[in-house]
Amino acid sequence: MSGHEQELEERLARMVRSSSTLMALLAAARSLHLQSWCIGAGVVRGLVWDHLHGFSQPSRYEDVDVTYYDATADEKQDEGLTRRLLDIHPSARWEVSNQALIHQWFLKAHGQIVPPLRSLADGIATWPEYATCVGVTLNADDTIEVIAPHGLQDLFDLKIRHNAARASAEVFMQRVTSKRLIERWPMLSLVTALSGPD
Repeated sequence: MSGHEQELEERLARMVRSSSTLMALLAAARSLHLQSWCIGAGVVRGLVWDHLHGFSQPSRYEDVDVTYYDATADEKQDEGLTRRLLDIHPSARWEVSNQALIHQWFLKAHGQIVPPLRSLADGIATWPEYATCVGVTLNADDTIEVIAPHGLQDLFDLKIRHNAARASAEVFMQRVTSKRLIERWPMLSLVTALSGPD
């Protein structure tokens, strides 16, 4: 990892620690005692973009994505974990997903055959925008671990760039529109070139 990337990770960790709401959500997720997990996607993205826009009020979380990797679990485990999280933090809209079973979801939901993912980071690396391919974990010693397979440059540069690993360009644009990303964070730039993060 470059020194610059390490600086961005440390900056993100400070932002996470400064959010009492996110820290409470991370503590709730940690209490599940999963081996490989994170809270990622929109929660982390929104935290950074709110901060870079200087918003005094944080954006409301649409949902809280708890992503984990457990090759031994069955499909029902996500529901049980969601119920446990709701018992701890009932006001959050928890979305729990086991990346080890995502290929089964693609087949059922879209009739699409995709290779199984090999790890939590492998799953995060396939999310539709590079700026969203980020998760944070609260370790047992209260340190914050950042998982960012494509780095953090797009996130901190306020760039929305399509990650073609699994999502089509059409799905990517639907997400940008339906989530009102540019409307909510007007300093964002939409990068339409088919290239990865710098």
